Amino acid sequence: QVQVVESGGGLVQPGGSLRLSCVVNGDTFDTYAITWYRQAPGKQRELVAGIGSPGATNYRNSVKGRFTISRDNAKNTVGLQMNSLEPEDTAVYYCNARSIISYDNYWGQGTQVTVSS
Repeated sequence: QVQVVESGGGLVQPGGSLRLSCVVNGDTFDTYAITWYRQAPGKQRELVAGIGSPGATNYRNSVKGRFTISRDNAKNTVGLQMNSLEPEDTAVYYCNARSIISYDNYWGQGTQVTVSS
């Protein structure tokens, strides 16, 4: 059974930084593409950043230059470094793990990020 667990959310002032982590257990981690999504109240879930295996990355335009996604296959972990945070980044952030073999999708429970003064 694959388990996806996010951590690292919290309250931060505009211009501040946070680092989210996503740990995936239960299968061979380097066979999964990992994507961060977010969902703000009253809005649809949207893609934030993704990283494949071996490691090609993609970002939504509004976070380019501010967010950096990275993976550590030895620790089964993907990190999302978020700098220069804006109130518009406030949302619940979800980690998705998609097998590049079976295309099965697994979601974490989400972690709240609030950017406010």
